[in-house]
Amino acid sequence: MNIKKGDTVVVLSGKDKGKQGKVLGTVPGSSKVVVEGINMVTCHVKPRRQGEEGGIVKREAAIASCKVQVVCPKCGKGTRVAHNVADGKKTRVCKHCGAEL
Repeated sequence: MNIKKGDTVVVLSGKDKGKQGKVLGTVPGSSKVVVEGINMVTCHVKPRRQGEEGGIVKREAAIASCKVQVVCPKCGKGTRVAHNVADGKKTRVCKHCGAEL
């Protein structure tokens, strides 16, 4: 998976198409990512302790990593990720402008 926690991504398809958000976490086993403000679902929360409130809360659900694309900080556009090896270290770079991600 070419997407890492903290990356800014743009959604390519679905109800949130065109929206941008920051990656909060990744699930490499199922190739999914959790993006801030994207794919919001409602969860019914039961109070676990005395004094704690339950109710209906909105939170982000995981989205398939193939439906998002990394946004290049230099171009400002969604881009595919290339890899360069320099001095024995592998880095991610933008396919359009060559800037390091």
